Amino acid sequence: MEISASMVKELRERTGAGFMDCKRALNECNGDFEKAVAYLREKGLASAAKKAGRIAADGLVGAFVNADRTNGALVEVNCETDFVAKTEDFHAFVQELAEHIVKHAPKAVSAEDEGAQAPYLLDQPFKGQQTVGQYVTELVAKTGEKVTVRRFAHYQTETNGFVQEYIHMNGKIGVLIELAVSDDRLKDQEELTTLAKDLAMQVAAARPQYVRRADVPELLVEEEKKIYLAQAMNEGKPAQIAEKITLGRLNKMYQEICLEEQAFIKDNTRTIAALVAETGKKMGGEIKIVRFARYEKGEGIEKRQDDFAAEVMSQIKA
Repeated sequence: MEISASMVKELRERTGAGFMDCKRALNECNGDFEKAVAYLREKGLASAAKKAGRIAADGLVGAFVNADRTNGALVEVNCETDFVAKTEDFHAFVQELAEHIVKHAPKAVSAEDEGAQAPYLLDQPFKGQQTVGQYVTELVAKTGEKVTVRRFAHYQTETNGFVQEYIHMNGKIGVLIELAVSDDRLKDQEELTTLAKDLAMQVAAARPQYVRRADVPELLVEEEKKIYLAQAMNEGKPAQIAEKITLGRLNKMYQEICLEEQAFIKDNTRTIAALVAETGKKMGGEIKIVRFARYEKGEGIEKRQDDFAAEVMSQIKA
């Protein structure tokens, strides 16, 4: 398989490895991108497998939680430029859409979503007789830009649940987190609100992927274990030492991707698990982190970039 310069460039951006190392990895793996990433990591040539999607598209992330903190939504709406994203109409739409999701509980954005189930958000009545989808069409005509409702998270809890939202940098990042308390009376205590806000900010800043290590897929753990073991062996470590190194690197991985094992951003001497346990004990009950969602606007969407130099050259050649 012919290895293109763009393939090498993408692998360099993903791994931080050198140009020739990336080219060699792609050749060794017959152009298989994910195998090339694993190859570089095993050889110790990749600085890290960068998992965060590139931020490119514009838009906003918005959130809404009802008064008793049992029902909340997080939604991302994309547009093409920050000029439109900053308009009052766009801000109002994102906020109204978050409130709509809380009140009308759609299951998916549209029937095109993977594993989608009705009711679909875009088909639901919105602001009168029109649907959400029709309102988006009107917004497109008004702004002159493509507008897309990309995704949403909706947490509706029982009476002992507590939902907290957090919006960072005017809609660049949004977090929705759900806690459960052992006694519903704990919800009236100020300490719970403070904890929920701190946890939401932790998620925004530290980018965890799971609540606890039990939530991490076993397949991911096995794949990472294999890579860490290969790295240690390639470093010339004896098998017994390589096993210990692998275990240490797995624990470090858990500390990075599991919320409960992360160091608290306001006090790095405590883990999030310790913070939650201490707060619950202080309040006279128990608190559990149930789930969270973190959206970063445009995450994973590659915005089109015009190569003006190439365009000029093509015109000259023509």
